[in-house]
Amino acid sequence: MSSFSSQLRLSSLIKHLKHQTTSLGRSRFFATAEGNRPTILHKRSMDILHDPWFNKGTAFSMTERDRLGLRGLLPPNIMTPEQQIDRFMVDLRRLQVKARDGPSDPYALAKWRILNRLHDRNETMYYKVLVDNIEEYAPIVYTPTVGLVCQNYSGLFRRPRGMYFSAADRGEMMSMVYNWPADQVDMIVVTDGSRILGLGDLGIQGIGIAIGKLDLYVAAAGINPQRILPVMIDVGTNNENVLNHPLYLGLKEHRLDGEEYLSVIDEFMEAVFTRWPNVIVQFEDFQSKWASKLLKRYRNTYRMFNDDIQGTAGVALAGLLGAVRAQGKPIVDFPKQKIVVAGAGSAGIGVLNAARTTMARMLGNNEAAFESARSQFWVVDAMGLITEERKNIDPDALPFARRLNEVKFQGLKERASLVEVVKTVKPDVLLGLSAVGGLFSEKVLEALKESTSIRPAIFAMSNPTKNAECTPQQAFSIVGDHVVFASGSPFSDVELGNGRVGRCNQGNNMYLFPGVGLGTLLSGARVISDGMLQAAAECLANYINEEEVLKGIIYPSISSIRDITKEVAAAVVREALKEDLAEGYRHMDARQLQKLNHEETLQYVKHNMWSPVYPNLVYRKI
Repeated sequence: MSSFSSQLRLSSLIKHLKHQTTSLGRSRFFATAEGNRPTILHKRSMDILHDPWFNKGTAFSMTERDRLGLRGLLPPNIMTPEQQIDRFMVDLRRLQVKARDGPSDPYALAKWRILNRLHDRNETMYYKVLVDNIEEYAPIVYTPTVGLVCQNYSGLFRRPRGMYFSAADRGEMMSMVYNWPADQVDMIVVTDGSRILGLGDLGIQGIGIAIGKLDLYVAAAGINPQRILPVMIDVGTNNENVLNHPLYLGLKEHRLDGEEYLSVIDEFMEAVFTRWPNVIVQFEDFQSKWASKLLKRYRNTYRMFNDDIQGTAGVALAGLLGAVRAQGKPIVDFPKQKIVVAGAGSAGIGVLNAARTTMARMLGNNEAAFESARSQFWVVDAMGLITEERKNIDPDALPFARRLNEVKFQGLKERASLVEVVKTVKPDVLLGLSAVGGLFSEKVLEALKESTSIRPAIFAMSNPTKNAECTPQQAFSIVGDHVVFASGSPFSDVELGNGRVGRCNQGNNMYLFPGVGLGTLLSGARVISDGMLQAAAECLANYINEEEVLKGIIYPSISSIRDITKEVAAAVVREALKEDLAEGYRHMDARQLQKLNHEETLQYVKHNMWSPVYPNLVYRKI
């Protein structure tokens, strides 16, 4: 009998190997898809129901209820995930009005409260709702509603989400990091709360932006929610209103600065990379005086990037390339575009550097190419046009300061107003990253009507909505129906009459940062290079087909975000391999990744994207 059993097992093994060999001949073999592996738990009964990572609510099968000690703890009717979502959505529509805290509590914040409660009790269902309704709920969990959430976070706080490292924890961070329950973390979004969107210093309340950003990493990129970590670094706040608020949860002291500040950030970075050497850290909403310095300090040592500088730059670059296509021109004509930029903060400079680098590469990537590319930009800050005559000029802005002979020839001068610059330059693109709502006034838009472009483009990219430089209605009504319009926050398309529609494109960073993060993770890239970010931007620019571009659509629909992210991540993986930065991920080393063609790379990326499906839970006693 024993001999027969051995032969049977051998026969079964041979059949399995033959099947696997045949499968490998047809397509490359990847490990079990992300999220489909059985989950081993060391808890039972009510402990599972109180754990949002594993709670399925009424969707637990009877077998699981018996196996996990849940029989009798839930109503007997077993619901499908679809039924659960239908039930939640009915409640959401009914309760979102009742959840408002009186007339001053906006409708969007009511939605956030209800979604947050679901997040607190059932993460899988929360992300299923978010993925299936991403167009409706991305503006709730992220911009613009997240700005309102951050402003009110101390009052909204109910249960901890993420980690808090403060100036009071100096010398303790290396041990603190082991308090987080997950042995593997793939993605951290960290902020110090010093420049939340366009709302300024909100102190510890800024953690809301890190939580919202990571929600999009899960929904758009399929990063496993059990391997994400929102982080707040509390070094104080200089916002007196926040400091003096009785409900404020952060350190009630003014911000650290200089070497003291740097020592806190250094200690944090060393701690998280000691415990999780392969984690990716995204810096979010750090004030301009530190954003660029921290990026330069860490980017060649750690797997990190700054979304405000590099993500915004990539999305804006994709839009600028799309605007060229919308004019009916090939992308290689990009170096001929005249671009006026309003805003010289970290985001504005990031866009300028990315656009100049792309132009220079198209022109031959030499010194003359960079000089030619530089001459296509006119940068205006709060004091006016920046020229080399400007005193105490920011070193990052210096390469874009106009030469004195250039401005004299054009009839401009140092500190010329935005209206004067637009009227004189007649630009193809007016790009706003100023955080000044309404900056593109009627006079500025009237001046843009004299543009030499057949289809000028307006990018009102500042967030949140109230900080947008202009609205699409203003752009189309003043400049004309032919304008290409994009904004940082969502606006509705504009009815132009006679069945014509003015397209409002949202240049949202969520088109890019999830794919950059996922591509970095799956390539195992040691650092995140400019080439990887540029590959992401160019992939996004080419995602829209020619017919849509000619209608003025330069960014795709948010509803396609998972497919967009898959394409962007694949482009990042290929670029990391090209630059010899990739070290592989899990069972795929760099040599194996190198052998994948385009379709196989896309398959590899898709296979490693987590989906919000209830896992099979297995109890194991410790």
